Amino acid sequence: QFHVVESGGGLVQAGGSLRLSCAASGRTSSGYAMGWFRQAPGKEREFVAGINWSGSRTDIPDSMKARFTISRDSADETVYLQMRNLKPEDTAVYYCHLDTVPGRSGTALELISGSWGQGTQVTVSS
Repeated sequence: QFHVVESGGGLVQAGGSLRLSCAASGRTSSGYAMGWFRQAPGKEREFVAGINWSGSRTDIPDSMKARFTISRDSADETVYLQMRNLKPEDTAVYYCHLDTVPGRSGTALELISGSWGQGTQVTVSS
């Protein structure tokens, strides 16, 4: 059975860093765009970062670009979200999205309808 599995969340102080990981279980993610969304309590799911099928192109909102980096390792088919200088407002459940159509760019519009996992909680204390 197919699953998207996120890991790496936790509790961190403001100014700290975390690296989230995501891998697909039960099917390959090779050739598919992947990305991250987050959802805080009472808020809509928000796009954080996307990476295209080959890893050559990333898409990160301007408000996060200075602190967040997305990358993928084709060897182990894992996508990473490196988060630096974390702020309390970054507190949310972070979801990894895997595109269902191969060869795409990894934009928010493409990824929002993809498959996602249970999420990993990131809590940033002030």
